[in-house]
Amino acid sequence: MTVAITAGLLVAGAVYLFMQKEMLRVILGFILLGHAGNMILLAAGGTSRREEPFGAPGDLSAVADPLPQAFVLTAIVIAFSITIFMLVLAVTGREGDDATDGSPEERTEDAR
Repeated sequence: MTVAITAGLLVAGAVYLFMQKEMLRVILGFILLGHAGNMILLAAGGTSRREEPFGAPGDLSAVADPLPQAFVLTAIVIAFSITIFMLVLAVTGREGDDATDGSPEERTEDAR
């Protein structure tokens, strides 16, 4: 129950940040969404009601499934690399790359 509420709050925060214009906020929303997905994957592995996946002696039915943990580890690495790539794009962007509302004529009038 706690994992579901936490994942829901992270998704809500990510959606809020996605609706902003600034690239940094969109990147932070992407990070929050990645964390929420990782939490959902770990909760699907049943780690709260089972023992650790490796080295647990005794009954094999009580051992946690290691596959969701491997998926989460892979997702963390992929999300980190995509986040670095998006941060580089945000830093190296040019002055006119901002998302603005209105026609090009209105934007040139605002620049004056």
